Amino acid sequence: MASTAVSSHLNALQSKHAGLEARLRAEMARPAPDTATIQSIKKQKLRLKEELATH
Repeated sequence: MASTAVSSHLNALQSKHAGLEARLRAEMARPAPDTATIQSIKKQKLRLKEELATH
């Protein structure tokens, strides 16, 4: 049961990471990307990546 919860949590983190990646690509594709938004998304992605690495 615990491994199912961990697996579910990891799947949720991976989904969030993929969503952030999509947001990052969309922001960078804009004619005038907002660098603050890009930095924020990259920081969020890094935190998720670090959390994924600990599991």
